[in-house]
Amino acid sequence: MKFRTVVALGACLCVACSSRGPDTPAKRDETVKKITEKVDTTPDATSTASTLDGYKRDLAERIAQVNSTKVYIERPQALLRAVIVIKYAVAPDGKLLRSDIVRTNHDKATESTALLSLNNTAPFPKPASHLLKNGKVEISETWLFNNDGRFQLRTIALPQMAE
Repeated sequence: MKFRTVVALGACLCVACSSRGPDTPAKRDETVKKITEKVDTTPDATSTASTLDGYKRDLAERIAQVNSTKVYIERPQALLRAVIVIKYAVAPDGKLLRSDIVRTNHDKATESTALLSLNNTAPFPKPASHLLKNGKVEISETWLFNNDGRFQLRTIALPQMAE
């Protein structure tokens, strides 16, 4: 199943990269929908991820889906505008408990975009009970920003371009 997902992702990226039409928000939304998977949840909105890495990937895909107009869908440029790392905590019910920037280059616009994309996505799929530690799940995620202000999340990002 994962192999088919990777093949489908590659095909979508080839199509997206080969088209020469204007890069409109609608076109970006369509492409993002094709390359991001729907997060699998149980009927009560609990993530089906059995590992912390799987849950982190679910959250990254959800952030990309909700903020699709701000997501860069091709390979990130070689020299990024900003790299923002945020550590955040998710409650058992999927609510965002807190978020703290732990790495930044002090670009206020990208810091704001990263924090807003996280806040706009909440509530998240509920974490499985075995992933909770002290009543929450703590995750660190990296936002990779291109010069145009769009981002990818490191968890699901494509490899950067070479210089």
